[in-house]
Amino acid sequence: MVATRTVTSTDYVKGVLKAELKRRNLTYADLARLLAERGVAESEANLRNKISRGSFTAAFLFECLMAMGCESVRLGKTE
Repeated sequence: MVATRTVTSTDYVKGVLKAELKRRNLTYADLARLLAERGVAESEANLRNKISRGSFTAAFLFECLMAMGCESVRLGKTE
């Protein structure tokens, strides 16, 4: 029997953010710079840890998406 893994909302939201970074060919260092331009101070290491844990607010998610120039997000199947 094959075990299936349920995708949690935490997994899903960090996947969305990572996908947007990849889609735009941006690194965590790039995101840190883009956030700094918007007045948000986050180090590359802090971003990496925060996104890896998936423990961030909706406001942080939107701030990152706006900094990357994201105008829409696809919320389809993740698998």
